[in-house]
Order: sequence, then C-alpha cells, then structure tokens
Amino acid sequence: MSTLADARPLARPALNSRLARLDLAQLGPNWYAAVMGTAILGNGAAVLPVRLPGLTGFGEVMWALGLAALLVLGAARLVHLTRHREAARTQLLDNPATAVFYGCPPMALLSVGLGTLLLGSRVIGTGPAVAVDAVLWGVGTLYALAVAGGIPYLMITRHPISALEANPTWLLPVVAPLVASATGPALIPHLPAGPAQQAMLYGCWALFGVGLLATLVLLPVVFTGLFHSKLPTLVLTPSLFLVLGPLGQSVTAVHQLADAARPVLPTLAPAMLPFAELYGVAVIGVAMLWLAVALTANLRARRAGMPFAMTWWAYTFPIGTCVTGASALARHTGFGGFTALAAGLYLLLAVAWVFAAGGTAAGLARGRLLAR
Repeated sequence: MSTLADARPLARPALNSRLARLDLAQLGPNWYAAVMGTAILGNGAAVLPVRLPGLTGFGEVMWALGLAALLVLGAARLVHLTRHREAARTQLLDNPATAVFYGCPPMALLSVGLGTLLLGSRVIGTGPAVAVDAVLWGVGTLYALAVAGGIPYLMITRHPISALEANPTWLLPVVAPLVASATGPALIPHLPAGPAQQAMLYGCWALFGVGLLATLVLLPVVFTGLFHSKLPTLVLTPSLFLVLGPLGQSVTAVHQLADAARPVLPTLAPAMLPFAELYGVAVIGVAMLWLAVALTANLRARRAGMPFAMTWWAYTFPIGTCVTGASALARHTGFGGFTALAAGLYLLLAVAWVFAAGGTAAGLARGRLLAR
C-alpha cells in the first residue's frame, strides 16, 4: 500500500509537466473575465440590501482573490505581450473574434478598483484604498475609451466581418465606459469640493452616454446576427448572458450618479433620482426577460453536451451588474420586491461563479487550458 509520502515524489513531476505545458501565447484578453466575475461577486456582497452574518467578510475575501488574480494575470499578460508579440498583434488587429475581448481588461481594472474602495478599505485603510481605486479607475477609464473607439474602428476598417454573423461578444468593447460611469461616482466624495467634483460627475455622465448610445447602436446588430445566423458554436451559448451587462450596468450607473449629484449639483439632483428609478425599473424588467431567455438557451445547450470553456465566465459579470442594479433600486425605492430580486440574483451569481471557477481550475490542473 502506498503512503502519502510515497505519492509526493510522483505528484511533483506531474505538476511540473502540466506547468511546462502552459503556453502564454494562448493567453488572450478573455481571461480578464475571470477577474471581472470574481470582483463583481465581492462588490455585490458590499451593496446587497440583505445583510447576513459573514457577508462582508466573504466580500473581502472575493476582493482579495480578484486583486490577486488581476496581479497574476497582469504579469502573465506582460510576458505574453513582450515574448509573444505576433500572437498579441493577431489578437488585437487581425482576429475579430478575439479583439472584442479587449473590453475585458478595463472592466477588470474598474471592478477591482471599486472593490478596493468598498471592501479593501477595512483591510488596507481608507487612504490607500482611495489611492488604489483612483489609479485603477483612471487607467481603466482611459483603457475603456481606447477600446470603445478602437475596436469599432478596426471592425469598420479592417476586420472581415458581417452584421449577419454578429454575436453578443461584440458588446464587450462598448460596455466598458458604462462600467467606468458606474464606478467613478464612488471617488467623488474623496475629491476637493467644487470644480473637481463637478468635473468628475459630468465626466461620468459623459461616459454613461458613450456606453449607452453605443450599446443602443450595437444591440440591434447583435440581435440581427442571432436571428439570422444563430450562434456559430455550442460553447458560445453562455455569451447570451452578455446582453445583460449593459442593461444592469446602466441601471447601476444612473443610481450611483443620482446619489453623487446631491451634494455636487443640487439644482439637478432632484430630477436625477426619479429618472434613475423610472429608468431602472424599465431596464431591469427587460433584463429579467432576457435572463429567462439566456437561461433557457443554456439549459438546452447543457443537455446537448456543451463542454466547459472560458465563455462560462460570461455567466458571472453580467448577472453581477443586475445584482448591483436591483440593489440600487431596492435602496432608493424601499420596495421589498427589488430586495428579493437582488438577493435571488446574488445567489444565482454565486452559483455561476462556482461553476466557472471550478471549471477553470480543473482545466488548468489537467493542462487543457493554455496547453501547448
């Protein structure tokens, strides 16, 4: 009978063999979706209108895990961009299926930054948390604007694509400004009163407009592609959840902007909250209808044998934006239905994260992801 001590020497070569097979040339920007999904699970715990014992601590753990994942992935991407320049160039310029995922890195930066302020401040202190969030928000916002303009430019001028083959991943580049508009207001109280706060608030409203209008332009194209050509492969079925991203994030954004306006723009603030509530109710209703469609399609795909892929992370962040949107509605309206909705969506988010994280960990352990 072999003992644990006997097994250890055999385990190390196996582990080393798996690590040796890791190929960072395969590390695309879609991997940042794992950081986004982890960060939104922590941020959702921070804003959830239902307070449970241990929920804040759980949120802090998820924030720390998201931050660690961002640092590790950032280092790996640096290696990818320096040692595998041809692969990086292909991802950015030549492959439209991969280029759209450059919307993920800025959203990862913005989400982890907000989590640092909401949750990390208890761990590292308010001052350092504000500084980290300010850096991540600034870099993430510039990155988001570059992607929101640059990727559509490439789609118009270089990528061989057809609107009849559009799918929900096309939304990723234009959602990032919405995430910036939703996360920026948290920094406003930490800015000097007066022009600095006003500039930040107006800037976040402008980002909201960029993301929302670009989404309204692209959504009909995406639905045209889905209705005409369907999804090209079974593993893309989770991408249907990406439609929820701009819906939930825009609801979150208008409520955050309405809160920030009270001390900064007192003449406009009275109009912002009613608008946020009416807009939020209407858009969350649409989001819940699409959630039912996406869930049904994915259950059907699972019965058809849909295997695990990194697209499973599409389950997490979009649902998380609906959690934060429903939580904001519960906070502002006081309606218990939105509280129940936020809690139910958060439970769904947690289940989705377990499946996505578990599949990713198993794939890496078996050498099936990033394998040479």
